[in-house]
Amino acid sequence: MNTQASPQANKHRGSFFSRFILKPLFFMIGIGMCLVLLAVLAVTLTWPNLPDLKAMTDYRPRIPLRIYSADKVLLAEYGDERRNVLNLQEIPEVMRKAILAAEDDNFYSHGGVDWSGVGRAVLANLTTGAKAQGASTITMQVARNFYLSSEKSFIRKFYELLLTYKIESTLTKDQILELYMNQIYLGHRSYGFAAAARTYFNKSLADVSIAEAAILASVPKSPSRTNPRSNLEATKVRQHYVLDRMLKLNYISQAEYDQAKAEEIIVSSRDQGAPEYKIARHGQYVAELARQLMFNQYQDNVYGRGLNVYTTVHSQDQQNAYDAVRSGILNYTRRKAYTGPAEQLGLPEGLENDNKKMAEFIQDVREKHPDSDEILAAVVLSASNSKVVLMREAGKPIELTGNSLNNARRSLAANVSESRRIKRGSVVYIEKIKDSWSIINLPLVQGAFVALNPEDGAIQSMIGGFDFHLGDFNRVTQAWRQPGSTYKPFVYAAGLERGLTPETNVSDMPFVLSARQTGSKPWQPKNYGDSYTPSQTLRNGMYKSKNMVSIRILEAVGPDFAMEFISRFGFDPKRQPPKGAYLTMALGAGSVTPLQMAGAYSVFANGGFRINPYIITHVVDSNGVTIMQAQPLKAGDEAHRVIDARTAYVMNDILRGVARSGTAARTQATLKRNDIAGKTGTTNRSFDAWFVGYTPKLVGVSWLGFDQPSSLGDRETGGGAAMPIWMSYMSKALKNVPVVQPGKMPAGLTKSGNNFYYKEFPQGKAITSLGAGAGTGAAPGGAKPAQQRKNDAIGDLIQSFNPTGGPPIRF
Repeated sequence: MNTQASPQANKHRGSFFSRFILKPLFFMIGIGMCLVLLAVLAVTLTWPNLPDLKAMTDYRPRIPLRIYSADKVLLAEYGDERRNVLNLQEIPEVMRKAILAAEDDNFYSHGGVDWSGVGRAVLANLTTGAKAQGASTITMQVARNFYLSSEKSFIRKFYELLLTYKIESTLTKDQILELYMNQIYLGHRSYGFAAAARTYFNKSLADVSIAEAAILASVPKSPSRTNPRSNLEATKVRQHYVLDRMLKLNYISQAEYDQAKAEEIIVSSRDQGAPEYKIARHGQYVAELARQLMFNQYQDNVYGRGLNVYTTVHSQDQQNAYDAVRSGILNYTRRKAYTGPAEQLGLPEGLENDNKKMAEFIQDVREKHPDSDEILAAVVLSASNSKVVLMREAGKPIELTGNSLNNARRSLAANVSESRRIKRGSVVYIEKIKDSWSIINLPLVQGAFVALNPEDGAIQSMIGGFDFHLGDFNRVTQAWRQPGSTYKPFVYAAGLERGLTPETNVSDMPFVLSARQTGSKPWQPKNYGDSYTPSQTLRNGMYKSKNMVSIRILEAVGPDFAMEFISRFGFDPKRQPPKGAYLTMALGAGSVTPLQMAGAYSVFANGGFRINPYIITHVVDSNGVTIMQAQPLKAGDEAHRVIDARTAYVMNDILRGVARSGTAARTQATLKRNDIAGKTGTTNRSFDAWFVGYTPKLVGVSWLGFDQPSSLGDRETGGGAAMPIWMSYMSKALKNVPVVQPGKMPAGLTKSGNNFYYKEFPQGKAITSLGAGAGTGAAPGGAKPAQQRKNDAIGDLIQSFNPTGGPPIRF
């Protein structure tokens, strides 16, 4: 039977459809259209106000100031951001794949936004009621890193989405990935993966393994907390996730995956003595001086321009100088009595049995008492007069017995003071010699060494102290010390220009000035060892470093000429004894720096020309353009002659004799070279020990002393404490350098036997005696001084570094 719905029923159904289907549908469509219109309006209003992409299309990141050796070894870098910018093709494929696996494996297929990821993030945020989870693609991270903050808000996310599409419409995928891998922050001031590879593994990005690439790819998630230095274990958890993703995406094979997971991760650190830090430490005095010179030119702007500064030093020469200074200081320290532990700490009983707590205890100790290269800090677990047990790493005790205790036996005696006693909780320093540990003091004495080319003043190497990281005071340029007998050659040179000869007999008897003569206290200087003879020739006076001879030569020269003469070598007259006490200058009573001495002795080495020491050869900007180039003064330009060529020739002959049969005789005998000249120096009460030695091609100065002047010891001399540093360096620096024979005598100079005569003071007229009986010939003062030094300062940055004259360098 057919039935038909009544009109009333049809009307009811139509009303239901309209009310519950059509109206909500139209309402939703209206809402949707409004949302679309709002979105279009928002995009229309926002898009023109989005940042210009010039920062990306003309990418110029803040690149640090880098200081290099002459052979292009990085010595140091300065700046808030460590960064090495690479082209995408220079970034190894394994690193690119690790990043894609960790951050955005759909990077090359989506349009900038991974909507499936966005959906998951939205769902998570709605579920939790928070705005914690995102779905950032690499492009979105680039947008945020360049232009936006990391704030988690819907408004910031909207801007990020629009900016992401703008980036995708402007740059290629490869360009975006390249920007990301150079710009992303990866902890410890490292920006970009190339810088991070150097920071964490001390290697080029091209050399990282799969395991290391996965470690680096783990860092962007939380760079300050999850990085290999701050938390290796947390980073390795993330690394395993990255490796799992790389395997799943077929970026690596199962064998590569297994090998990467098994690989031990070795993180570069200063404590581990990684080569990067060794280079930086050895070159740090050089780099710091170069940095200060650059800062004087550019101020704070110097640290982000990507300038590369190339210095005059060679990395191997710098290494040799570092080794020589360290060896000299440590040898001195071993000769002296052990002064006791660095600190006495309370070490709870049994703490060493808890590796975690002991590791924390040791870490605190090492932060307060850092290692210094091969000199290592350790904590004493137990001590007796026959055995000391130490610990540097939790669970790894070190036992010292027998001869290993020789240096510290006084501190193990029962009657030693508490401050010097080695006991449980003592912090001591140890060194390893021939597979045997020994206790040693962290040196209190300091040293310095500088070598330069006397032809143009290029500094070949410079070490300003025992360890830059224990104090950056550069004793080569900043320590003003009494030079002692190393100053005598300049007094003798003045005597030669006033009519003396190498064979002039000079009284060696005691010299006395009364209180009336000095205007204060009597002055009665002494020879070393209080040993005197009736007289010595000028030559022998230098060989034996006789104080009485030097004083009488200076007395004969006179104060006015002496002050003018020494200024030609770059010495500051204001830092020398005043005119009324000028005779003390004969004993080196003024103040000089080691670099000043190197520049002054260069005048002898190069035949009489003043040169300015310099340390920067050229500066290159981030585009590879040379913006500064050194133009040093060079020996041979007569405009810069400061002493007579004959004086330089005779002084070289005398100083070679000092190195052959005088106080520096070990130098020629050990190095087997007859072109070495030099002079030892020891100040009053052995406060300073010096040696200055040179060949015609290389000048070197070594110094040893305490920063707060005090005696090195009664038997410590320049020949015993400082000269070995010089010899250690020169044994390597001169190894393959041909011996240079004396050149032709200058015009106006003649030789008779072992003596030399200027034409102004020929044989029979030259002074034959000073204070040693009646002399014949001209009185002192007859010779004219050499041509006055002309102004040889160069006004640009590089040559403005002129430490051989004027006030002390202030940085």
